[in-house]
Amino acid sequence: MRIQLGWFDGTLAKRIAGIAAGELEPAATRNAATVMVVREAPAGGVEILMLKRPASMKFAGGAYVFPGGSVDSADFGAADADDAKANAGWHGPSAEEFGERLGTTPELARALVWAAVRETFEEAGVLLAGTPDGTLVVPDGPDWEADRAALNEGAISLAGLLGRRGLVLRADLLTPWARWITPLAEPKRFDARFFAAALPAGQQATAHAAEAEEIVWVRPDDALDAARRGEMSLLPPTATTLSEFTLASGVADILGRAREVAPIQPVLVNSEDGRAWLEVPDGIGYPL
Repeated sequence: MRIQLGWFDGTLAKRIAGIAAGELEPAATRNAATVMVVREAPAGGVEILMLKRPASMKFAGGAYVFPGGSVDSADFGAADADDAKANAGWHGPSAEEFGERLGTTPELARALVWAAVRETFEEAGVLLAGTPDGTLVVPDGPDWEADRAALNEGAISLAGLLGRRGLVLRADLLTPWARWITPLAEPKRFDARFFAAALPAGQQATAHAAEAEEIVWVRPDDALDAARRGEMSLLPPTATTLSEFTLASGVADILGRAREVAPIQPVLVNSEDGRAWLEVPDGIGYPL
């Protein structure tokens, strides 16, 4: 399927031509993690948490996305003053099991899970963590907001934060879902693994001002309908995932799926009129 997207311009068309001719090298990909946080919808099915990117952002400004971002050095366990003292722990499937599901090494799989939990807390205030005995935490109050701010600023690592509070990362709350790789011609590229997770009981999602203009809970089919009306901008991976969630009977239906996480990489091409188009692989169910 071929898609024309509004933010493709002449500069991108030149990059496509340059890479095709061997005159330009594609940008390297950065590993990233994205989390679809879901809750039961009142009338059945699920609602999914989405953030609206600030309109000022250069890429996909104003688009609605799921919480997520790049893996950083702390996610790989790089020691700092906090990490050296931390004993945050890990509850759930092992890094080896995640690696098998995600098609990667245990080291990268572990870092992706840490990044998924960190980014979800930074951007949406939802924390997938709890006490060693399995009790989930509710991050509420000024002290938690201060910790969230420090995490966003890089003043503390997630491992340090959890260790200081005597908490463990709840890897068992994450279900591997998909893998999307940015097209070769894009100047900024990601190798993003998508996870699904239920909103923990008692928690409320709140947006971080620098990351989102607003935060919404929306039924997947309503989001797709809004996109068709031009009221909501969605990237192809986001639209495809929403389409996959439209048939879910509830949160347990989503989290109970053992999906094959195979890489999906769209291709950017130039048409005869000089416009850039995105070709999405057949069979993935792109709905728009």
